[in-house]
Amino acid sequence: MKNKRENIAEYILYLWQLEDYLRAFPEMAEGNEELSDILRMMHADDVMDGGHIQLAQIALKELEELSDDILSQEATYRAAMIRITPALNLLKARTDRPAMSNIEACLVLLYQIMMLRLQKRPISAETQEVQQQATSMLQYLSKTYYKQADLVDDDDEAEI
Repeated sequence: MKNKRENIAEYILYLWQLEDYLRAFPEMAEGNEELSDILRMMHADDVMDGGHIQLAQIALKELEELSDDILSQEATYRAAMIRITPALNLLKARTDRPAMSNIEACLVLLYQIMMLRLQKRPISAETQEVQQQATSMLQYLSKTYYKQADLVDDDDEAEI
């Protein structure tokens, strides 16, 4: 399984992908300990038809809290969030959860783009621009999360 501390954003996306995979093919969990564990969690958390397991929800909450902390402390990050917010608001308005956080919206955006690519569908230049902004923000958050876990040297700088 992907390591949450190494890249928490990728970890969340990975869990979402496993959830979708297991919704479509639950029988694929047979004989695979990792998939069986995720499938058990999905049943226990009652998310077989939609939603996310507690493991993914907790990781998302940690990422949102980190973002809130950084927003209050770093002008560069705050400026990046201001730049991407209009695009995220458009995305949120098109979902059944318009009140989701900007961090969750960034992850939803990246997940949807991944699905479009798997379907070999075109992605507009405008969407690719927003994707780059979302990716940069999530990379910054993931590197900061990693640093806070005391797993990286202080001179390994993360950039937005």
